[in-house]
Amino acid sequence: MGSEIATRATFEKIRYAQCWEDADILVEALNIQPGDRCLSIASAGDNTLALLLGDPAEVIALDLSAAQLACLALRVAAYQALEHAELLQLIGSRPCDDRGALYTRCRPLVESEARAYWDAHPDLIARGIGTVGKFEHYFHIFRTKVLPLVHSRKVVEALFEPKSAEERAAFYRDRWDTWRWRMMFRVFFSRTVMGRLGRDPSFFTYVEGTVADRISMRTKYALTVLDPSTNPYLQWILLGRQTTALPLALRPEHFDTIRSRVDRVSWKKIALEDYLENAPAQSIDRYNLSDLFEYLSESNYHALLKSMIRVGRPGGRLAYWNMLVPRSRPNFMADSLVPLKDIATTLFAQDKAFFYSALIVEELSIEELTGR
Repeated sequence: MGSEIATRATFEKIRYAQCWEDADILVEALNIQPGDRCLSIASAGDNTLALLLGDPAEVIALDLSAAQLACLALRVAAYQALEHAELLQLIGSRPCDDRGALYTRCRPLVESEARAYWDAHPDLIARGIGTVGKFEHYFHIFRTKVLPLVHSRKVVEALFEPKSAEERAAFYRDRWDTWRWRMMFRVFFSRTVMGRLGRDPSFFTYVEGTVADRISMRTKYALTVLDPSTNPYLQWILLGRQTTALPLALRPEHFDTIRSRVDRVSWKKIALEDYLENAPAQSIDRYNLSDLFEYLSESNYHALLKSMIRVGRPGGRLAYWNMLVPRSRPNFMADSLVPLKDIATTLFAQDKAFFYSALIVEELSIEELTGR
């Protein structure tokens, strides 16, 4: 079958050195049960590893990019070879004078193709493996070149001081939402600039309307309704590090659990469409799909849903995000997929990766699947 996006974008380099979907709400949305089999878009690997906290029997990670799978493979090795503080140093969440030494300890546990990738890129190791994607570079430019033209470092750091909801709203109104901020946002987060510096331009094929305006509304929500002092994604974007919060898979209380279960993770360089075509019926319980459908035509999105329904087990769940393109189960699949709208709405209200426009959670209908 092949993947539509594979015909329009290239995947030789790391696009995402971190996962930019909130793993807290992902894990809760999927409601993984002990013994489940999970299928996950690999990306950089953080959220694939976070799925282990639900105690699944297996997590299968897929990606079109060998570079993205190398990110996952090195993370798996790091959980085995390093201690928690050292993992954060390797990622780049904490300072480190010699990340090469950390990699040397991980290297024997990294599978051969990924090892060859990292051996050829010691400069990426030295910078911190969570800093080196195209998307992270986009935020680096924003943080170091653009944001200082709008706000002083003092104001940026004040944003992350704990405040009440009323205090956050007042800070945004009185100190943050200046005419410079609004003008900068319209330019830097436009379709053109984001496509050139952050995402691939082809990822906007099915986007309609103004990109910057949509992201601006969600950013205001993250800075006022949500608490920046507990938001690791916002902290990385604006400070270049996580100060008072970490993503789910990197929190110290979860380190030993993930370490003890990383042998349950496997990965393949293959399109999701091709994997599903050859997968046995009713063999997957949970799907972590990132924002994959954003890049597909509506017809290809529907075809992929049909494949996931065939391969899914009764009562299983799909979780995915919309950023700029609305995608959700069509009415003609109502007998096979049930939208869990209340769960999705509640969780999306807590979404710390604030640039998405919707979280979609759908359940595989028990009646339909068992009746085939």
